Amino acid sequence: FRTLLILIGAVSTFVAINVAFGGLHTLGWQGSTDYFEVVDQAGFLIRDSHARFFGAVFGVLGIFLLLAATNPQRFRGGLLLAFAMMFAGGLARFTQGEPGVMFGPNIALSSFVELVVAPLMFVWVLRWKPTARLDHDAPPVSTR
Repeated sequence: FRTLLILIGAVSTFVAINVAFGGLHTLGWQGSTDYFEVVDQAGFLIRDSHARFFGAVFGVLGIFLLLAATNPQRFRGGLLLAFAMMFAGGLARFTQGEPGVMFGPNIALSSFVELVVAPLMFVWVLRWKPTARLDHDAPPVSTR
């Protein structure tokens, strides 16, 4: 579980930095940035600002997953929220109306993580017993 948190958190942080610091053009870490032409500079700058904001929010989510890997039980509520957010984001991809993109080779892994892995991890976290220890190194839970 912790390994999955670290992997998802690291990838999320990488993608987020690419967008937060590069805006709609991105920093190019995921391929070519030459995929659109700006015809309305003022409108572009507004949407670019929004993209940077959402990139930073997504980055904080990735950093949170990395932090939560240190003690998943302590961050249980945040993990539930994070996985619900990831699932909602995956569902939002359907609004594009292009299943060939969503399930194509460039987005399929992201869609799989958002629509399958995130809900499974949500259930995994949800099913933890409050007093269950996640590993043998965790301090004992006080019963006082």
